[in-house]
Order: sequence, then structure tokens, then C-alpha cells
Amino acid sequence: MKSFVGDFYKLLDLLKAGKPFAFNRFSDGELYILQGKELILDAKQVKVGAKVTDGIYKPEDHKRFHPEEHAYYRDRLIDAFKFQKENYFNGLSCRCCVGDEHFQWQLDFHGSDDPNFTWANLLVNGNYPRFIREMYPIFNNYKTIFVCNENADLSSLPFLVKDFRVGYNAMINDYGLIQTMKNWIDENAITGHLFLFSASSFSKIAIHQLYEHCDKNTYIDVGTTLNPFMNMRLDRTYLKSFWLGAKGSDLNKTCIW
Repeated sequence: MKSFVGDFYKLLDLLKAGKPFAFNRFSDGELYILQGKELILDAKQVKVGAKVTDGIYKPEDHKRFHPEEHAYYRDRLIDAFKFQKENYFNGLSCRCCVGDEHFQWQLDFHGSDDPNFTWANLLVNGNYPRFIREMYPIFNNYKTIFVCNENADLSSLPFLVKDFRVGYNAMINDYGLIQTMKNWIDENAITGHLFLFSASSFSKIAIHQLYEHCDKNTYIDVGTTLNPFMNMRLDRTYLKSFWLGAKGSDLNKTCIW
């Protein structure tokens, strides 16, 4: 039986022991892209397939995916989703967040019962206090690289030795950065380093390709968990609850499998 808390400590133990791994996570946005649905997220509209609602997203989260125009990048996302390797942990959108039908679709589309399946939300909701109090301090033990939005302020993260920046719709517009990072790893013989990613769908493709290219480093998709340290907005409920004391149930939520 999978455990939301137990899987968190599985990754934490690897991190403490200095054993390389990759934690990739496929949230609802990636789910819709994998399903081949048109996706638009911006300040004017949110479009998923034929469904359109009012826009709510800030510039750093703006995204546009068209199934025909961007088929190559969807294929790379599929590669990342279906990739299997020792200590490559694949975080899925769980049934309590996207519903039984979408959850089952992911399992069927992947086509195997990967023992390294885990939750896309593994570092947030009820595990977020554990992430901040127990995992975040361990980053200081590593030479750490951050892959994040061009507007992020990283001056409050003392453990960083390098950063790579992305902009709008990075999965498509900044795809070439992955090769740049591979070259940097090779040219500088980078091993034993920690790569953190907060770059939306770009993170998923990059983590897969970098771990496949060099599995001597650790690659973690931290999503929005470090926004308070980056002078980025706190508009996620779990962030508001933890940092601002706002009402909300996310910090008490244990996602189910």
C-alpha cells in the first residue's frame, strides 16, 4: 500500500544518503498535454480542450500548447512520462485531485505498473511542512543548481552554485536549454550535484533527459514550493496557509492513491 508520507521519506532518505535520484511530477497541466488537448493558461482565459473559463494566471505561469503545432514537444513529454530507470520517480496526478477517470487514464497510458510511481503532490499539501522543515535544510549539503523563471530572485538561497533561467512557455521556447545543460554537465564533469526545477512543463522534459544523460546527480521538481524564497507570489492555498496563516485545508490533506 502506497503511503503519501512514506514516499516523502523515501526521497528524503536518498537525499540524506547522497544517492542520486530523479523526482519528476506530472500535474494537471501536463496531464492535459499528454491527452493531446489544447491548453492555454494566461490572464485572459483558461482553455482546456473546448472548455474555456476566465484567465487567472500570472505571466510566469502563462502557457500555450496546441496539439498539432507542438506535437514534437508532446512527444518529449510522453518520453519523460513513460521513462523507467532505477530511482526515477514518476509523480502522477492523484485520484483525489483529478478524479478516478483521469488517474486511471495515466496508468493505462503509461502501460505498466511502475514501482516508482508516486504523487505529483508529494512535496505539497500535507507534506509541505515536512518539505520545509526536513528536506529544504538538506539542500545546504549539496552544490545546487536551480532551473527557474527569469523573474525569480535567488539571492536568499545561499546553497546555489549556478542557475539556468527560462521564460514564457519554456517547454517550447526554451527547449534548447536542455542541451546547454547537458554540455555544462559534461564540460565540468558535474557529479554529486543537486538540480532543482521550478519551470513548469519544461521541468518534466529536462529532468528526464538530464537523468538519462547523467544519473550521477539528483534532479527534483520542486514546483512552487520555494516561491517564498524567490520573491514570487504566494497564490497557492498551501503556501498561503503555511506562510501567511490563511484558512485552508491543503496543509491537512493527505493525497490518496
